[in-house]
Amino acid sequence: MERTGVSKTASLLKSVLHNLGVVVVSFGFAFIGKGLDTLLHRDNFRSRLTITFGTLSMAIGFLIRVWATFDFYQRQMKVISLAPQHRLITSGPYRFSRNPLYLGGNVFMFLGAALILGSLSGLILTALSIVAVDLMIRREERQLARQFGAEWLTYKQHVRRWL
Repeated sequence: MERTGVSKTASLLKSVLHNLGVVVVSFGFAFIGKGLDTLLHRDNFRSRLTITFGTLSMAIGFLIRVWATFDFYQRQMKVISLAPQHRLITSGPYRFSRNPLYLGGNVFMFLGAALILGSLSGLILTALSIVAVDLMIRREERQLARQFGAEWLTYKQHVRRWL
C-alpha cells in the first residue's frame, strides 16, 4: 500500500478503465466526422498508413492519459472535478506538459481515431476541439494562479502548456 492508502495496482486499474471511456469518446467524435464527410460528399482517405499512424497516435494518447490519471488516483484526487484541486501535480507526465490529459485525449486520441476512420471532417473537428480546449485551459490556469500563487508561477515557467 502507498502511504495514501491507495495501491498502485488499484490506481493503475482505475486509470485504464477511466481511459477506456476516452477511447469510446474519441471514436464517437471521429464517427461524427465520418457522418459530416458523408453529408458533404467528402472521400474517405483511409489507408494502411493512416490506420497505422492513427493506431500509434491512439496508443500514445492512451498511455499518456493512463500515466496522468494514475498520478491523480495515487494522490486520491478526482480526475474530473468542477471544484478546484487541493494539490498541484508537477511530477510524472506533468513534468513535460501542464495538460497531459488534454494532450493525450484531445490531441493524440482524437487525431488517432479520425485517422483510423480516414475522416477529413474528423481531423477538422479535432483541430476545433484543440482550440476550444486551449480556451478552457487558459481559464483553468487563471484559477491555478489564484489558488497556488508562486508555486503555480514557478511550475508554469518551467513546463509548457502542451508539449
